[in-house]
Amino acid sequence: MKSLVLLVSFFFYSFFTQTNQIVESKLSKNNTIQLALLLDTSGSMDGLIEQAKSQLWKIVNELATSKKDGEKVELYVALYEYGKQSIPADEGYLRNIVPFTQDLDLISDELFKLKTDGGEEYCGKVILSAVNNLQWKKSNDELKIIFIAGNEPFTQGDVDYKEACKKSVKNGIVVNTIFCGNYDEGVQTMWKDGADISDGKYMNIDHNAEIVHIEAPQDDEIIKLGQELNKTYIAFGNYGKEKKDLQAEQDANSISLSNEVMVQRSVTKSGGHYKNSTWDLVDAKKEGTIKIEELKDEELPDEMKKMSVPERKSYLDKKEKERSQIQDKINKLNDERSKYVAKKMLENKNDNTLDAVMIKTIREQAKQKNYKFE
Repeated sequence: MKSLVLLVSFFFYSFFTQTNQIVESKLSKNNTIQLALLLDTSGSMDGLIEQAKSQLWKIVNELATSKKDGEKVELYVALYEYGKQSIPADEGYLRNIVPFTQDLDLISDELFKLKTDGGEEYCGKVILSAVNNLQWKKSNDELKIIFIAGNEPFTQGDVDYKEACKKSVKNGIVVNTIFCGNYDEGVQTMWKDGADISDGKYMNIDHNAEIVHIEAPQDDEIIKLGQELNKTYIAFGNYGKEKKDLQAEQDANSISLSNEVMVQRSVTKSGGHYKNSTWDLVDAKKEGTIKIEELKDEELPDEMKKMSVPERKSYLDKKEKERSQIQDKINKLNDERSKYVAKKMLENKNDNTLDAVMIKTIREQAKQKNYKFE
């Protein structure tokens, strides 16, 4: 009986980790960046959410240039919201929306779903929840960071923020605080103190600032190639079609904000942090998580069902080659675009937005852990 229970438990564990990318089990390398975003979704935070939606891909692309010990970095992102009245008070007006995941489409989707609603902003409580409940790496040699953003006093709630921050730093997790408002007000309301206690950095932003989107000559071609990339994804399994639809939906969400956001997303899709091995056969084959010959017809897309095993392998090789070629084109165009944008940024520089403060802080803290940026 005991053996049967163990066998059933192992089956469900294996099934869940292979088909649902929300729960990650690959946190074993020493070149990981774990990034937890704790966003205030109370009534006055619409601007913060808009910045998070529009700047996610830019932040990811910055991290994509990082390496540790010569190896590319593995990025995991988690998302919390706090301060929303529609979340029950006995839950602390907070919610862990997504645990650590490499599914960036999922993070984007949940950011676009966020709605603000007045409530109580318990910073200490949401930090403690993130420290206790997320699957953090044990090693302190890797970058484990929390960014918490909001605009109410850091002292609210029944959990002392000082104790939450002390526990965070004890576990090697840095807490960076972003006050949405005047710098001095954030200092007076203890946002800086929270960062100081946990070896983090205190910043302030204008969360209602209008984001300057810079257009470049390469944009149209990069966007077009980003759409072409989708054709190289071969959905399989129970969640394949749903995830492929989500990919297209996040393209639509990005382009709805601006061409530049879609460009940044296309660049992300051409890089190493955009991983979809749980539903895309090309990524799964590349990572060695599936064997083509063992897949059943019902797990495959219609175009592959009548193929022989050699034909299926050849088809995936073709799609992988096509993807690589498109990604190379995007990256080359983006190199040209980056030079063009760098010049324009000197004319329209704004260091007071979410992406600017996060990228600068991540770079500084990553270098302290021997991560290098290109």
